[in-house]
Amino acid sequence: MVKMSAIYQGEKHCEATHEPSNSHIVTDAPKDNNGKGEAFSPTDLVGVAAGTCMLTTMAINCEKEGVSIKGSRVTVEKEMSANPRRIAKLNIVIHLPQNIPHDYRKKLEGFALNCPVKASLRDDVQMPVAFHYDM
Repeated sequence: MVKMSAIYQGEKHCEATHEPSNSHIVTDAPKDNNGKGEAFSPTDLVGVAAGTCMLTTMAINCEKEGVSIKGSRVTVEKEMSANPRRIAKLNIVIHLPQNIPHDYRKKLEGFALNCPVKASLRDDVQMPVAFHYDM
């Protein structure tokens, strides 16, 4: 179990703390929902959590097999639905090293597509994932 906490600071800003490491992040409501958009929104964090979870899950499994994906990167574009307001779609693009063996790529992609964050989201959240071996 990991304990996290957050304090509402006013003006739709929160400061969250990851208690084991004492690291902090701040959130703000997005401009299209009465905020200033000065930081990640809570739904932005869900999007970046999905992308970083995919990278992390690939890395954990790759390291066990002696494959490095160091320097890989992910971009996430979040689309919201209006009514009800919720995440409708996360467009995820993962850039990986060119030197990943072709016969290993499907296995690597499977690690990403089965990450815990993706598995935790509703089935009706669209989450197309594109893999590019271009680094």
